[in-house]
Amino acid sequence: MAIMSDKWIKKMVKEKQMIKPFEKNQIRKEGISYGVSSYGYDARVSNHFKIFTNVNSAVVDPKKFSNQSFVDRKTDVCVIPPNSFALASTVEYFKIPRNIMVICLGKSTYARCGIIVNVTPLEPEWEGHVTLEFSNTTPLPAKIYANEGACQFLFLKGDTDCETSYADRKGKYQGQQGVTLPKL
Repeated sequence: MAIMSDKWIKKMVKEKQMIKPFEKNQIRKEGISYGVSSYGYDARVSNHFKIFTNVNSAVVDPKKFSNQSFVDRKTDVCVIPPNSFALASTVEYFKIPRNIMVICLGKSTYARCGIIVNVTPLEPEWEGHVTLEFSNTTPLPAKIYANEGACQFLFLKGDTDCETSYADRKGKYQGQQGVTLPKL
């Protein structure tokens, strides 16, 4: 298994539209950087957030998840309450090739503030907007900035194509648009 370079990422975007929209350079503009890096792609977070709240005294149950546990906000700056979390999605839409597995790591700018970004791996032939979880591990409110860098995706190429891809087994999160809540 090999990690793929900026050259490969740019080639796959051109040939397969792997990332849309795509930024071929690292963009800072006095914000948190996004765009292609040496061996990855720094994705941006959209401006639609689902902020966890417990005003309804709900129980978090992945098998019977209640939408009432969230407050929806469309904003340029999301404030996450202390020891809570918010869901958002990437600005970018990803189409993962059959021989690629993608892992995601949070940006150090957020990590150094106690904000953890969590994403499960993107499996071969998965496509969609990636749902991001931002966990505020601090006892203080924390800000997330829309349309700025949130996390870095690393593309790992398998030695051979997989036997069964995410698309082959018709995965439940295939083609998701925007923030997607848990499904059974």
